[in-house]
Amino acid sequence: MGERQHIFLTGATGFIGGRLAEVLVDRNYRLTLTARRQNLRSAQGNVVMGALDGNFAWSSALEPGQVVVHAAARAHITADNAEDPVAEFRKVNVEGTLNLAWQAAKQGVSRFIFLSSIGVNGCINERPFTEDGAINPAEPYAKSKSEAEQGLVRIAESTGMEVVIIRPPLVYGPNAPGNFGSLVRWVDKGVPLPLGVIHNKRSLIALDNLIDLIITCIDHPAAANQVFLASDGEDLSTTELLQGVANAMGKPSRLIPIPAGLLMLGATVLGRKAMAQRLLGSLQVDISKARNLLGWQPPLSVEEGLKRCFPEQ
Repeated sequence: MGERQHIFLTGATGFIGGRLAEVLVDRNYRLTLTARRQNLRSAQGNVVMGALDGNFAWSSALEPGQVVVHAAARAHITADNAEDPVAEFRKVNVEGTLNLAWQAAKQGVSRFIFLSSIGVNGCINERPFTEDGAINPAEPYAKSKSEAEQGLVRIAESTGMEVVIIRPPLVYGPNAPGNFGSLVRWVDKGVPLPLGVIHNKRSLIALDNLIDLIITCIDHPAAANQVFLASDGEDLSTTELLQGVANAMGKPSRLIPIPAGLLMLGATVLGRKAMAQRLLGSLQVDISKARNLLGWQPPLSVEEGLKRCFPEQ
């Protein structure tokens, strides 16, 4: 097979971008990667040093007909020491994104794929989120992603560059950061968890399922100027997720059956209501649009995705 389309990929040192770069190279795409510091040495493609802000000049690294996949972002930070966290999220996720997108459009880039967040829709629901549902970002990170989406739509309308927006929920995979990484550490240490009878429903997406959807959106003509929600297509309770992680690791799941209502009450008293909502509340995603419009199906089941998290087991 000959060399395929030229991809300009941001976030190539990150959890999602790093894996995406590997798969794109395997599938014979030509890559230009971005990095903030002199710590990216890659045989996968050209490396461009640059800051994701509102000022950096990307034009010399962008080419007509390229596809930009924008996976870089200022993401959730547990202990945020920034003087103004909201401003920092906007600087990178809004100003940095739109600066790159404007320059991409001016250079004749054909398509700009933006990795957003299901947090744009909200952080909890009673019915599955859809692409045409209400927007309700609650946290600074999600608000910055929502603002970036709005700016990208305006750029697409005024320049003709195609924009594709993908909103994933929690992404899990080998060495995943964030909440999934915390769950893995709890299970690995054998910590007894009071989450044995949680009956919520959470949509997740395996890293390789998300990569497959992103690559589908690189070439598929029907993806142009669309928003897609992403998930594995299988929803799990927190209890089922912990049991699945334990099974994939070959370890026991030490889950104590404490009612969700009692846990929420205790968390609220301790000022940990937001954390409890992520563990106890439901967040479901409807991926019918990606299935129907793109013919996309998640290639991995949840069970297969969890097994890939622990390849040595």
